[in-house]
Order: sequence, then structure tokens, then C-alpha cells
Amino acid sequence: MFVNKGNIEPFKNKIWLSSPTMHGDEQKWVADAFEKNWITTAGENINEVERLVAEYVGCKYAVALSCGTAALHLAVKLAGERLYGQAKPNQGTLQGHKVFCSDMTFDATVNPVAYEDGEAVFIDTEPDTWNMCPKALEKAFELYPEVRLVVVAHLYGTPSKINEIKAICDKHGALIVEDAAESFGATYKGKQTGLFGDYGAISFNGNKIITGSSGGMFLTDSKDDSDKVRKWSTQSREAASWYQHEEIGYNYRMSNVIAGVVRGQMPYLEEHIAQKKAIYERYKEGFKELPVSMNPFNEKNSEPNYWLSCILIDKEAMCRQVRSENEPMYISESGKSCSTEILETLAKFNAEGRPVWKPMHMQPIYRMNPFVTANGNGRGQSNAYIDCGETFDVGADLFERGLCLPSDNKMTVEEQDVIIKIVRSCFG
Repeated sequence: MFVNKGNIEPFKNKIWLSSPTMHGDEQKWVADAFEKNWITTAGENINEVERLVAEYVGCKYAVALSCGTAALHLAVKLAGERLYGQAKPNQGTLQGHKVFCSDMTFDATVNPVAYEDGEAVFIDTEPDTWNMCPKALEKAFELYPEVRLVVVAHLYGTPSKINEIKAICDKHGALIVEDAAESFGATYKGKQTGLFGDYGAISFNGNKIITGSSGGMFLTDSKDDSDKVRKWSTQSREAASWYQHEEIGYNYRMSNVIAGVVRGQMPYLEEHIAQKKAIYERYKEGFKELPVSMNPFNEKNSEPNYWLSCILIDKEAMCRQVRSENEPMYISESGKSCSTEILETLAKFNAEGRPVWKPMHMQPIYRMNPFVTANGNGRGQSNAYIDCGETFDVGADLFERGLCLPSDNKMTVEEQDVIIKIVRSCFG
């Protein structure tokens, strides 16, 4: 129950969850595109951004696209074609096949499976990283041994247990599409996320660690795959003096103007990561005595990019909370709180937070899809839940008790101290 013990005043300027942080170099390269009249999906900025990203990540090829979702879509399309051959007319390359997907993620991770006429099978989350659970993935292969594609995300900039996931996929002959949209700059055992899968994707959306306002990148070590993605992303035009099309294409190429913004952002990636890490550590210190924990990561193997700082409220410290499809309700209790109360209180003080991602298996559009937990239960085609004890539906539990805190790297230490006071007061 919130008690304004320190007579806290609302912020004059809104404290954002994660807004773009611009430095001036972005405008220089955008102006360069205007001066050279390259206001199109070709130009020096695109070429340079592809070079810079490939060099930073450590892959041979990077293809600049309009958004991270476009990169994921073309990665899934490539995987489907590699596994099942050319698509039939008016049908995607997955042709009705099942695909194992991260459950705790934004829907852009899994929608490309539907674009390509596949069926997502959602794999439950594990509590150590809030990412795909390797044990649940292994159980899923026992239930659906025919599956040959896995789409795995790195939530909030924290690497998943990607080595374990890759070992399981290798054992079952499955390809990996790695969604590193939120984790650009994060590493697992010293290796950049986006490099572990057969295909990788990152995002430059307006709220990401660096931004172009939009934009994304497809990552690969295969020249053939990079060439195919470039072709598909420019409407699949053939090498002819007229517009010749022999397969379906998309208008997915990055604009040279957007690339100018990304080009100006790239030198500041490490600085942004350091700022985000400092925010995470200040929250962790500030909440020491509260019945909450920060979004976790494996300190031995992982170095996140700390894109968003989140907290998980201890079960015994949760006040009563229910959610309909669109609205939440809660009952205040002394000494307890919930994600809804904390987010509403932050909003009263002009600060933006957000619930953690609602798991995909709970989304109305995907409620009939299979869902697998760590001991192999969950729900199948009958949509029936099987209660399997403590390991049942980790993602739903995180959604119930978790929230994302203001993580904007322009937030001052003093402003963050106020955020910490507001959160602490909710448990008053």
C-alpha cells in the first residue's frame, strides 16, 4: 500500500521506460544522406552500418532491414525453405509444420512462424534467466520429435542458456533462429548474442539499446543466405533491365536515412550498456531490504546489455491482484504490493513502467497452440492444462509478479533515487 512518506513530488519531466538517447552524430549522417540525395534503400550509410554491425558482432554478413521483425521473418522463411523446400503457391515455407518458440517474449518473435504457415509450440520459461527453459525444450522434442526449428529470444537483454539450447537442437537436428532484438551487445561466454543460431536478428527500434527510430539487422556467416535476404527484402527483383519477379518478395530494406541514425548511434553502444548496467545495479542496491528480486542472469557465463531493469515480487509479499483481458484490479494490503499498484503509482508521479511480457501461450491469438513445461506437461491440442506442481507455467508466474522499471539511460541518479523511494513506499 503506497504511503507518501517523503512527500514525493511528481517529476516535472516524464521519466521514460527506455527512450532514444541521441548524441548529434546521428544528425550528421542523416544530413549526409540528404546532401548526397540518397533518400532511398541504398547508400553509404546502409553499407557502413552493415559493416559496423558485422564487425562488432563478429559475423561475416549483416543485412540492414526495415525492422527487427523483418529480419526474423526472413530468417524463419530461410529456415523453412532449407528444411522443407520451396513453398507451394500461396503457402509459407513452413507448410503447417510445428516450430518450438520462446513463450516469454514479444509477439514479434513468434508471428513470423504464422506468416510462413507454421504452428508455434510454446516452450515454458526458466527462472534463472527468464528465457526458454532447456528442460522444457528437451521434453518438447520428446512430445514432438518431428520438429526441426526452434526460435529463441534473449529477454530484456539477458542471454538465454543458449549453449544448452544449441546442444539440444543439435542432438535433434533442429535449426535455430536467434532473436537478439533486445540483446544487441550482450554476450554469452564472451560471444555476442545473435551468433549462436543458424540465423540471427537484432532490432534498432526506438526503445532499444541503440536506435534508428526503426530498423533491424539479419546476421549470418553464409553469403548465400545474405544474398537471398537482400533479394527478398527488395521485392525479389531479378537481374533484368525491367522489373522481373520469379518469387514473392518484400519491401523490407532499411532506408539510408534510418541507417544514418544507426550509424551515428553505433559508437555509443558500449556507453549505453554501461549506463544501463549502472541503473540495474543501483536498483539492486536500493531494493536490498524489499521482498523483491531483480531480473536474473548467469553471472558466470553471461554479460547482459541491461536493456531493461525489472523486479519480481516475492510470492508472500503479493497483495491480491486479478487481470481481465484489458484491465487489472488489486486490493491494497499493508506491507504488500503488486505489479499493478507499483505501475499505477509510478504513473501518478509521471514515470513509465510496464508489466513484463505476457506469455505467448496466454495471448488470445495463440491460446489454442501447444505449450510445454519443464516436465513435459502444459497443454496440447485439447487446450487442457495439466497441473504439474512447482514447475508448472513459470511464464505465467513471472507475468503475475513481475514488472519493468524506468530504465532510461538519461535518468539521473537523483531521479532514480526517487523511483526507488516510490517503489519502497508501495510496500509501506
